[in-house]
Amino acid sequence: MTKTNKTPAEAPILTEEEILAMSDKDYMNPAQQAFFKAKLQALEKELLKNAGETTEHLRETVLVPDPADRATIEEEHALELRTRDRERKLLKKVQQSIVAIDNGEYGWCEETGEPIGIPRLIARPTATLSLEAQQRRELKQKLYGD
Repeated sequence: MTKTNKTPAEAPILTEEEILAMSDKDYMNPAQQAFFKAKLQALEKELLKNAGETTEHLRETVLVPDPADRATIEEEHALELRTRDRERKLLKKVQQSIVAIDNGEYGWCEETGEPIGIPRLIARPTATLSLEAQQRRELKQKLYGD
C-alpha cells in the first residue's frame, strides 16, 4: 500500500475516460484525487440542496378537508422524509470521503489496505472497501446477521 500525501488542489480536473485510461502505477495521483474530490463536492452540494428543498416543502402547510387527500399528502411527506434520511447518511459518507482525500487516505480499502479501484470509485465514490472485502462483509452479514 502506497498512500500519497500529495494534495489534489493544484491538479487539473480530468474526465472519467482520462482517469480510467491511467495505469495502475498512477493510482490516486493528484489528478485522480482532484477528480474524485470535485465529484464528491458536487454530490455534497446536490444533497444539501435537496435537504433545503425538503425543509421548504414540508413547511408548506396545506389544509385539506378530505381524509383521503390528507392521508395521501402525509404518505408523500413520509416518503420524502425517508428519502432525505438516506441522503443524510450518504452526505455523511461523502463528507468523510472528502476528508479522506485531504488526508491522502482516499481510495484504499479500510480492511485490507489494497486499492479499491478506479472503476469502483467512479461507480460509488464513497466506497471504503474493495469489492472483495465488501463481498466478504455482505456474506458475513447474510450468514450471521448484523
